[in-house]
Amino acid sequence: MLADLYVRNGQIVTEQAVFYGGVVVKAGKIAQLVQGNPELAAQEVIDLAGKSLLPGLIDAHVHFSEPGRAHWEGFRTGTMAAAAGGITTVIEMPLNASPPTIDAENLHAKQAAAAQESVVDYALWGGLVTNNLDKLDELHHGGVVALKAFLSSSGSDFVRIDDDLLYAGLLQARELGTLVGVHAENEWVTRYLMEKLQALGRKDTAAWGEARPPATELEAIQRVLFWAKETGGQLHIVHVSLAAGIQMAALAKQAGVNVTVETCPHYLLFDEQDFARIGPMAKCAPPLRARAEVEALWQAVLHNQVDLIASDHSPCLLEEKTRGNDDVWLAWGGISGLQTLLPALLTEGVQRRGLTLPALTRMTAANPARIFGLYPQKGTLLPGADADLVIIDPHKTWVLTTDQLFYKNPHSAFVGYEFMGRVEQTIVRGVTVFRDGEIQGQPGFGQLQVRGV
Repeated sequence: MLADLYVRNGQIVTEQAVFYGGVVVKAGKIAQLVQGNPELAAQEVIDLAGKSLLPGLIDAHVHFSEPGRAHWEGFRTGTMAAAAGGITTVIEMPLNASPPTIDAENLHAKQAAAAQESVVDYALWGGLVTNNLDKLDELHHGGVVALKAFLSSSGSDFVRIDDDLLYAGLLQARELGTLVGVHAENEWVTRYLMEKLQALGRKDTAAWGEARPPATELEAIQRVLFWAKETGGQLHIVHVSLAAGIQMAALAKQAGVNVTVETCPHYLLFDEQDFARIGPMAKCAPPLRARAEVEALWQAVLHNQVDLIASDHSPCLLEEKTRGNDDVWLAWGGISGLQTLLPALLTEGVQRRGLTLPALTRMTAANPARIFGLYPQKGTLLPGADADLVIIDPHKTWVLTTDQLFYKNPHSAFVGYEFMGRVEQTIVRGVTVFRDGEIQGQPGFGQLQVRGV
């Protein structure tokens, strides 16, 4: 049978290897991988001309704020940005929407919005908050792939939890066959430090980091690891900013704790001095750390201690950032970074620190698919998997400008950064959704993904 698509003559990247060859696609699925550059008949042929082809990325941590706050970011602009960044599946968080995704009714509203607007495929997180233990079953069976909880206040109407509900949530997640993802910062010490600094009149960017020092993150990581061990529940620790936190999780994993860890490009590119230079655009929680911590975190990545890298794309209106220019406490705490996830890792990881493309693929495609129950349909080039592909020019140097962003509110701490490595084309289930700077996918093309295992 004639293939639908043949992508040929390039460097094919899997999580195990890089080889010269091509990919054959039929009916939206990977039909075969080919070595070399043979002539094969297909309705469409793409000549890579030596460029690299990777499995489409899975960004396991994005906030699109729809329904209710689509003026911050909606599924249409969010998934357009994903396509431009080589991301073929997003896993969207339950908070910042209004109301948050904490029961079946709110889940259905979010699913309806996503089905109408998404350009790429998507999966959804549900929320674990103080009053919804009896809703976790309906969220899980309604299709969420994981449950998100905050140990510290989120700055939204998504209510944080204490250890009692962390314990109960991990037990219930174990029974359901899902995981609990935790934002690990100590609520009480960060609150005390913030109030103390505010009382002193501190409003500078450094005050934000001083209110959330490394110890407040490490204590929370230690605590969630303890409860994961006690319950046997599956734990995922989101946006870890410290190598010591990654190493704590690695030791726990060796001791049998069911835990995975995530970090983000902004912790791998920016430090606290960059925060002072960039200003509120770079405010996030946990905060950006010292340069020594950035380099230590890279060592954890390079030594295979990090399970996945995600953007923690957390958009807002421009004025919600600029109002913090003279008072850091007033700025929204989140960085828009979905579109630059892959270029950031290509630049600072592959080009500057020797990160291999297979390792990058493992942390941004295969592992996210495994952790959230989407493998092997997603995250791989194995025959039978969805034909989710990204073509990159690994040597293209370029500077990010605001007009290149597809976000609803086109601002980002990454604007002005010089990247080496650019996304040329993104393919979802065999269909091109982004090519040469232009979105080609249609809203509503993206499909809901649910746990298969």
